[in-house]
Amino acid sequence: MNWRALSAVSTQTLYPVHRLHGVVLLMLLLFTLLLGMGSSLHSRLLWIGEQTWPNYYLLDPAATEPACDRTMDIDAEIKRRMDAYKPDPDALFNDPPDPAALRESLQKNLAICEQKYQAYEINQRQATPALGVFKTIEQGMAGFLLDHIDLTKFLFIAMFAMAAAIAALDTDHIALRLPRNRSEWRFSQGIQLVVNSLMVYSLISYVGKLAQAPDSGDLIEIQYSWAVVFGLFMVINVVRLISVPERMRAGPLSASSPLIIPLHCSMALIAMSYFFFVDGYSSGLAIYFGMMTNLSSMFINIGLYVLVGMALKQTRLPELLLNIIKPFNLPAPLLASVVIFATAFPTAFTGASGIFILAVGGVVYDELRRAGAGRQLSLATTAMSGSLGVVLNPCLLIVVVAALNKEVTTSEMYGWGIWVFLLSATLFTVVVCKMEGNWRPHPAPGALRESLRRVRPLAPYLLTAAAVIGAIWLLLDLRFNEYSAPLILPLVMLALVYLDAGKNREVDQTRSQAFWGRSIAAASDSAVHIGALLALIGFSISMGGILERSDVVHLLFPDTLANPWLVMLVVVIMLTCIGMVMDPFGAVILVSATIAQAAIHQGINPLHFWIVCLVAFELGYLTPPVALNHLLTRQVVGETEVLAAERTGSFWHRYERLLLPLVVMGSTLLLVAFVPMLFYID
Repeated sequence: MNWRALSAVSTQTLYPVHRLHGVVLLMLLLFTLLLGMGSSLHSRLLWIGEQTWPNYYLLDPAATEPACDRTMDIDAEIKRRMDAYKPDPDALFNDPPDPAALRESLQKNLAICEQKYQAYEINQRQATPALGVFKTIEQGMAGFLLDHIDLTKFLFIAMFAMAAAIAALDTDHIALRLPRNRSEWRFSQGIQLVVNSLMVYSLISYVGKLAQAPDSGDLIEIQYSWAVVFGLFMVINVVRLISVPERMRAGPLSASSPLIIPLHCSMALIAMSYFFFVDGYSSGLAIYFGMMTNLSSMFINIGLYVLVGMALKQTRLPELLLNIIKPFNLPAPLLASVVIFATAFPTAFTGASGIFILAVGGVVYDELRRAGAGRQLSLATTAMSGSLGVVLNPCLLIVVVAALNKEVTTSEMYGWGIWVFLLSATLFTVVVCKMEGNWRPHPAPGALRESLRRVRPLAPYLLTAAAVIGAIWLLLDLRFNEYSAPLILPLVMLALVYLDAGKNREVDQTRSQAFWGRSIAAASDSAVHIGALLALIGFSISMGGILERSDVVHLLFPDTLANPWLVMLVVVIMLTCIGMVMDPFGAVILVSATIAQAAIHQGINPLHFWIVCLVAFELGYLTPPVALNHLLTRQVVGETEVLAAERTGSFWHRYERLLLPLVVMGSTLLLVAFVPMLFYID
């Protein structure tokens, strides 16, 4: 995690030393974006071809004249074949040709020949030079897409390698706390070196097994690619072991020093211990981590969503949106409630909870503090602002659930997700207003008029976003939905960055210079967060392999457990515990392969199960010991602010940043888990 306080939104990159990496990553993500749109672009080219040249699919600029004879005399041909017939005394069946059957066959062949000539004549009339150029482009794109079906996997590996390398160089992997002295620094780097070394060993062990299997060349190539990546990480760890930052003072290890171990390393060590010593499965870590490669498109989408969030940070949009409600002078409790309602939908559009906090968490926190909210309430609201939108359209997590589980659809989950969000947000409002008091607003005279006036600066942004979405629909016939959102939103955000660059830039900068500077800054910041998130996801999946290969699920869901209410209780506890220690995307993959089918088999409705799962994960994000959303909140507001949070007053006010999310999401989870069962359990 970054040691610098990130409490202010800025159009400058937080990592200027990695500006070159930002350029490369931006180009890589944009190329991935174009590749993802390739099928839509090819389909659009086919549509244009058919509209411009009728029977486009049959036209061929390089066609040659048919070789068949369209002037054949059928009677003469029948006579020739009959005269040429000579009986073979050694043949078992030696009947002479049937003139009627022969005539019918020749007539069919002549008709086919005539059709070929007609098609050729039509082709010659329409086969203009323009058709030839267009056909070359269209077929070239089709050939490229077919020849590079597996390119996405290597693009993902390249993206992961670059992003995780930057996170390792900056020591920005997610941990429970930061190193405070040289000994802790070296301890953290040493653990990462051990993990990366064992990962290389597991990959090489897996290659040895694949070498004995037929047709495994492509898979072996991927394992070697991963081995090179983790070998690079080992080199970085050695360099950072030797090169300790000057800001690190001398000091010993303490009892709390294990908290500096990055979470992905802790997960890797737990998984390795099980695979190596319990299961005797040395290649297990490589196999489960490699599941990311099989779902490379999904994880590239995560990278694109991170870019969306960081690009949002490079604009004034968060500030302009908050300006709309400022004239009403909302007290801190009511402002916190409005923030929860208002930030849920941007959270869904950034794909996952953590990304939104990283993007605008600093703005949310600062505005709450200006409104008079205490640090505890501000920290709790900031952490929850990136969580409640997980159940709303077009959140990527629900798309992943529907892709892995055919029993549910995205439309069903989004439909119920709206009601779950309204429930949790309403509970938040009630609890905050009850515990904080002083919730009545005191709007200034003419507050509504002033608020409406402040909507006007948002109009160009809304029109620009609509224009980009409309242009993509017209050009590519690609409609905006939960599946296309990862492809369309980055283009929308880059357009908004360009618009904003013209309104808010340095005096000596052109709009283009400001745009490229901000875009590269967004990509540079994205690199760190992509690396940290993907490392956490990959080793979450690996640790989930323990649950899949062990008998834990069978022990918790025995066939004798026939009570659905008890099954749901076990599900709630397990899913919450998983959400406490695992990234949501890795957790969804794990739950799909293990708990889901066992619970559904024992009477839990599939749609109900997955809604409960998402709410349990939301609670897990906010629950110690890991509490990922709180860690990300600390990253954007600065560790100093978290340490300075009030420690006086009642027990509630001393620990409100932890208790408020637990009360709200815990109550929501219990209601969502057990109330619907009253309607479908006999």
